[in-house]
Amino acid sequence: MLAAASLAAFLLLLFPADATAQSGGIKGRVRTASGKGIANATVTARLDGNDVRSAKTDSSGSFEIRGLGPGSYNVVVDAAGYASGIRYGVEVKDGVRNIGDRLILNVDQGTLVIIRGSVFFKEGNSLQGAKIELFEVGSGGSLKKLGQAFSSLSGEFVFRRPEGPAKLRVTASFKGASASKDIEVESAAIYRTAITLDISRNDR
Repeated sequence: MLAAASLAAFLLLLFPADATAQSGGIKGRVRTASGKGIANATVTARLDGNDVRSAKTDSSGSFEIRGLGPGSYNVVVDAAGYASGIRYGVEVKDGVRNIGDRLILNVDQGTLVIIRGSVFFKEGNSLQGAKIELFEVGSGGSLKKLGQAFSSLSGEFVFRRPEGPAKLRVTASFKGASASKDIEVESAAIYRTAITLDISRNDR
């Protein structure tokens, strides 16, 4: 009995760090630039180039990774539809390190349908301030409004939509003049269009 106790004490002295080596962790929140939490993102703690542990974010974008030893971790975040993000040098000691909501992901442009266009007067000059509306055209010709914008100083506008096949209609209007263009989209890509209104720049 005494020998067993002595052996246990010897092992404790020999490996004192094992009892606390995995007592650390990291928690925080993954969000968009506007503050919306990103659900189901994969958050990975990486140490010296090796993935140690991972966790999934909940519906609010929050996560917690436990069982990490002391060290300086890089926290890597991946989520469908977003560009990957990384936070370098997160120091972990004892306890769970809270990094707050500093993990911010941007939408991956490669997963979007991007409509870029320009509006012109009939003389060909750029038209600023035209109202631009984006609709989805249904199978029976019905219209569902998806967004609205105004043309810039250079007559340009842009809309961003989730990828997927659809028939879209872009309508531009200015001082009683209006015109539309239909665009068939199949997958994520940049689609360009131009609309000329039957109005003179002298009528502004």
